[in-house]
Amino acid sequence: MDAEADLFRALADATRRTILDELTVRDGQTLFEICGRLAMRHGLSSSRQAISQHLAVLEQAGLVTTRRQGRYKFHHLDTGPLRAIAERWPTDPQGARP
Repeated sequence: MDAEADLFRALADATRRTILDELTVRDGQTLFEICGRLAMRHGLSSSRQAISQHLAVLEQAGLVTTRRQGRYKFHHLDTGPLRAIAERWPTDPQGARP
């Protein structure tokens, strides 16, 4: 799959968008922290394995990067791929269409 397809596939899932929302609020979370925040703030009771798979999809799309520190893995939001989408379809500030 190409990078653009991976990006749209990652964004198509509501749980993955919620994970991105949580990383926007508090970047650099562990899997355990993300699972807790999803359960407490959003009522999502997915297993750690399911959330880990969502994070893998987000990482493949370039939206999440990970950093290991000891036995912990921290997940960070990367908005670079989202900028590529915004730049793909620029809007005219005057609202005029060609």
